[in-house]
Amino acid sequence: MMQIPVPAHIHYETLLRVLERQTVSAVVQADHAGLEELQELMRTLRKALSQQKHLEERWERQGLQVDPRWSYEQP
Repeated sequence: MMQIPVPAHIHYETLLRVLERQTVSAVVQADHAGLEELQELMRTLRKALSQQKHLEERWERQGLQVDPRWSYEQP
């Protein structure tokens, strides 16, 4: 069965947690004008994760196996 390599979801989740819990508060204090751009980045990451999940569901319905990758070096 063909395996389709995809980034593990934790990569998106880790980025979002750091941005939400640490970056936002620093930006509010240091560069309030940049907050909107930061929020757009977080929306983009959420959308990317959602799109990846949608593709994974599609491929699984087609009988393909999704292979979450933890690193670029993983064969």
